[in-house]
Amino acid sequence: MHKRRILIVDNNDELRLLLEKVLGQLGHDVIVTGGRKKALRRDDLDSFDLIISDLSDAESNGEPLSDIKAFKMGAANYLRSPYNRDELREIVEKTLAYKLRYVDDPKLISHVHEKIEFELPSDLALMNGVLEYLQDRVAKLGLIKPERSNLFVALDEAFVNAVKHGNKNDPTKLVRITAELTPQEASFTVEDEGEGFDINQIPDPCDPANLFRASGRGVLLIYNIMDEVEYNAQGNRVKMVKRPDVPVEAQLVDTTPDKKHV
Repeated sequence: MHKRRILIVDNNDELRLLLEKVLGQLGHDVIVTGGRKKALRRDDLDSFDLIISDLSDAESNGEPLSDIKAFKMGAANYLRSPYNRDELREIVEKTLAYKLRYVDDPKLISHVHEKIEFELPSDLALMNGVLEYLQDRVAKLGLIKPERSNLFVALDEAFVNAVKHGNKNDPTKLVRITAELTPQEASFTVEDEGEGFDINQIPDPCDPANLFRASGRGVLLIYNIMDEVEYNAQGNRVKMVKRPDVPVEAQLVDTTPDKKHV
C-alpha cells in the first residue's frame, strides 16, 4: 500500500477528527483543517492525493450556514502513484459511512440545499459506495423513496455508461458526479472523459425490431425513470432530474425485458 496524503476540510470538529483517526489508521498521512479559506491559502494543495471537503457554500456568500451544504471528494491527483483499487475503495467507503452518521439537524432538513461532488477514477468498484451514499442522502432528506422510484437503477445505469462505455474502464480517466438536492428536486450530473456519442444514433428499444437488443436499453431506462434527462452535445455528460411530486405509481418502472415500454 502506498501512503497517501489526504486533506480533510470540515466545519464539524468531531467528524473531522474522527476521519483523521480512521484514515490515519489505514496508514495514510491525513491533514485536517476546519476553515475553507485557510485551506485555500495552503501552497501545497497539489501535493494531496485526495481532498475531502464538507463545508457550506454560504461561508463565501454570507447566507446562513444551515441552508446550503457542500461536500466534495476529489481524487484527481490519486493516480500519480500506481492505482490501487482496494485502497481507494476503502478510503471512499469509510469516509462516506462516517459522514452519514454526522449530518442533518432534523429541524433543518426541509430547508437544505445540498451539493455533492465526486471526482474519481473510472472504476465500478468505487461507484457502489457513491451510489449507496447518494441514495441514502436522498432518502434522508425525504425527497424521494429510492426503493419505490427506481432511482438506484437510473443512477447505476449512468455510472456504468460513464465508466464502461465512456471511459472504457480506464482508471486513468475520471468520472465526475454532481448531485444537487433541494426540497423541490434531486438533480444528478454524470460526466466522463470519453469521446461521447450521438444520442440520436441509439436504436429505439421501443421498436419491436430492437426490443431485445442490449444497445440503448440503459439510456431508455434512465429516460423512463427520471423526470428530465439532458445530454450535452458531445454525449459525455448527462443531467438527470427526479422530483418528489410525481405520484408513486407513476415512478414505478417494470424493468423486465418482456415489457414493451422498457
